[in-house]
Amino acid sequence: APRWALAHKFPAEEAVTRVRAVEWQVGRTGAVTPVARLEPVFVGGVTVSNVTLHNFDEVQRKGVRVGDTVVVRRAGDVIPELVRVILERRPAHTEPLELPQRCPVCRSEVLKPEGEAVARCTGGFSCPAQRQEAIRHFASRLAMDIEGLGEKLVAQLVESGVVSSPADLYALSAEQLQSLERMGEKSAANLIEALERSKRTTLPRLLYALGIREVGEATALTLARHFGDLDALIEAARKEPGQVERVPDVGPVVAAHLHAFFAAPAHRELISRLRAAGVSWAPFEARPADLPLAGQTFVLTGTLPDMSRQEAQEALTALGAKVSGSVSKKTRYVVAGEAPGSKLDKARELGIQVLDEAGLRRLLTASRR
Repeated sequence: APRWALAHKFPAEEAVTRVRAVEWQVGRTGAVTPVARLEPVFVGGVTVSNVTLHNFDEVQRKGVRVGDTVVVRRAGDVIPELVRVILERRPAHTEPLELPQRCPVCRSEVLKPEGEAVARCTGGFSCPAQRQEAIRHFASRLAMDIEGLGEKLVAQLVESGVVSSPADLYALSAEQLQSLERMGEKSAANLIEALERSKRTTLPRLLYALGIREVGEATALTLARHFGDLDALIEAARKEPGQVERVPDVGPVVAAHLHAFFAAPAHRELISRLRAAGVSWAPFEARPADLPLAGQTFVLTGTLPDMSRQEAQEALTALGAKVSGSVSKKTRYVVAGEAPGSKLDKARELGIQVLDEAGLRRLLTASRR
């Protein structure tokens, strides 16, 4: 990327349509998000009929009302975006939108904390929408990785009352699953097997799966490395939040969310139930400075023959390495598979050592000795 070069982009294609309705959706963390339902319009190569308005502040800033004629586009030629309202075409007697005082799903109170853009349902796990999203997140590939437990199946389990907590998943029987729509004997058996496989996990995956606000994959790994054990993290989060704040890349906001999560008896009970169901994770016994690949940065590119990118990343981070998405002078190794792309070219330009899958496995084996 030469510094003298400029990239000129064509402006995104725009189209005009009408707002038919605005609905409020509730997410995993209780965030109440306005979504505009549009008269379908073809823009940027696809037909757009829904567009998120992000939060109530955005609704007020753009002045969106039901019945308005609006301009839409695909931001970055990908995500549908409502650009602006054409005020001169606004029908008479339209009303400004108001933030709902009650959750549209469970009727719990909706609160918008001062200084935050997002309003949230206060229902927690008693709200079916939050419960469903929390369970779907728990089962996702980067969390507990329960293969076959998709969005529609989770919805069925929650709506039928069979599952109201992630721990309930491990009490499911093949007979219960077979009673659901589109679940035959083979599908039910496969899901039971996937649930059993997921019981052996890692501490970072578990922390991410619990759905604690602001705790993503990277933060979960950092916390696991620092505390080494879940009980030590819970103890610090509940009684010494200042100790949590001293963790690299973890500030007062994340520490407050961790404190609130682990202070709730329902969440501690969930962890106890998971343990009782046989879910286990190995403690992180070594600290980052003690790990054999500590301080080394790796970049993965292309498709490895027998190892998924997630498996390679977990193997490297478990040994203290940092896995980055871009190549720089600080990169120690680039692991290249099939169709590696420009990262491999940059590695060669910078003289960075390149490993194939066999080389990576040899390095991992030697580092574990």
